[in-house]
Amino acid sequence: MNDRQKELLKIIVEEYIKTAEPVGSKLLVEKYGLNFSPATVRNDMAELEAQNLIAQPHTSAGRVPTEAGYRCYIKNYVDLKSELTESKKDKISAKGEVVKGESDEKIKTLAKVLAEESGLATFVVFDEHNVFYTGLTNIFSQPEFRDLDLIYDMSRVLDHLSEVMDEIYPEIGEEVEIKIGLENHLAKDCAAVMVRSGDMILGMVGPMRMNYKQNIGLMNFIKSII
Repeated sequence: MNDRQKELLKIIVEEYIKTAEPVGSKLLVEKYGLNFSPATVRNDMAELEAQNLIAQPHTSAGRVPTEAGYRCYIKNYVDLKSELTESKKDKISAKGEVVKGESDEKIKTLAKVLAEESGLATFVVFDEHNVFYTGLTNIFSQPEFRDLDLIYDMSRVLDHLSEVMDEIYPEIGEEVEIKIGLENHLAKDCAAVMVRSGDMILGMVGPMRMNYKQNIGLMNFIKSII
């Protein structure tokens, strides 16, 4: 994959994250003002598809990122130390009386703020057998969850989250980690963003089509004020 194709993959992933609609070559050329021809874009998209980084859903003319495509995007374009803008931090701090402290209720309030800002489900693991989660309606409203099997799988995992955490708990470190697809013990068709703060683990889970940069910034900021 050359630099042009890497940049094209970045645009496809970010456009799909924003719209949840398959991305076509015509849109890429017209919306992003690419300085190469539609034919070149189509050829590059064919190459990305051959490398299993994007795929054509059903009969759509557009392409969507695959699990491998998201992994490539995260590796090349996502900074695990991302921070929010100061205005965004101020907005979040104004919600829920966000102050330093470690009471369980304060942490649960922060988890609810995180769910609201990310549009995902969030969870806090106070220890391996004490788990709180919130924001289920957020992820079930996402287009991906029109698949009833996915709803069932996610509900089952969250209902047994304390058991799943037996496997996850020792793996999570002090820097934000992204678990995606098959490596995500929570749900193989989803992604999770998690970080440890002392003995606690703070996490969010949702479709692979999530705003990773924003969510990492949110996670880092919430961790900093716990």
